Amino acid sequence: MKNTRALVMLIIAAITGLVAVVLASNWINQQAQAGASKIAVVVADVDLGARISSEMVKLVDWPASSIPSGAFAEAKALDGRVAKTSMQRGEPVLESKLAPVGTKGGLSAVLSEGKRAMTVKVNEVVGVAGFALPGNYVDIMVNTQEERARENDQDRTISKIVLQQILVLAVAQEANRDETKPKVVNAVTLEVTPEQAEILDLARSVGVLSLVLRNQIEPKAALTEGATKATLLGGVAPAPVEPAKPAPVQVAQAKPKQVVKRIAKPAASAAPQGKDCVELIRGVTKVTECF
Repeated sequence: MKNTRALVMLIIAAITGLVAVVLASNWINQQAQAGASKIAVVVADVDLGARISSEMVKLVDWPASSIPSGAFAEAKALDGRVAKTSMQRGEPVLESKLAPVGTKGGLSAVLSEGKRAMTVKVNEVVGVAGFALPGNYVDIMVNTQEERARENDQDRTISKIVLQQILVLAVAQEANRDETKPKVVNAVTLEVTPEQAEILDLARSVGVLSLVLRNQIEPKAALTEGATKATLLGGVAPAPVEPAKPAPVQVAQAKPKQVVKRIAKPAASAAPQGKDCVELIRGVTKVTECF
């Protein structure tokens, strides 16, 4: 009899505990739903420049007190939008991660306002052994000869940094910024202003380019004068030799000819009295004869 009563009490206690657990669980769910909202997250990894469709996102519950700014509550609002940054599966889709409405997909969607994309040819050395990845910043250095050295037929090779803090948009045909593994490629696409694009185009036509990988959080520009062979060896650069000027040609002037004038002797002042005189001219001689 006592065993029966104990068994009944155990059954009642188990049922009561089960009911309490169910009621507590429902209450917690109700409280969570009351303080949660629906936001859109991506269901798969999205690459930079990819076009988003409604099938690529889903709505999930998110605590109302911690909803990020720019989140979307409807999946249809994201149909046709382009991602300007890469997103991983389960990441909320924010307005700051999307290109403006109407933007076409591709690399042009991630260009900043007023910037241009320009591709330069690189090799394993120029491309920093493949460590210049999308999202990194590089400096552009050119190795060329000074114009004065060419005019004077001198070897005045110079290396100079011409552009600084240039964003790498893509390497070859890949623009994913999440990868960190080095990739040796033959072309790098850079984000530059129109003025920087002109400098870069001129630099690659007059010399050899090199990429210099820089710290991403260092915005300070380095002011350098460039390195020449003279500064490399610790000497003083020789002054340019000016070509010798030709000596002036002196023209000898002919001496003036001396003109000799012959002066005839003066004739007799008066003829003798009682005689007739006649003046005779013989050549250049004047003679007076009297009779």
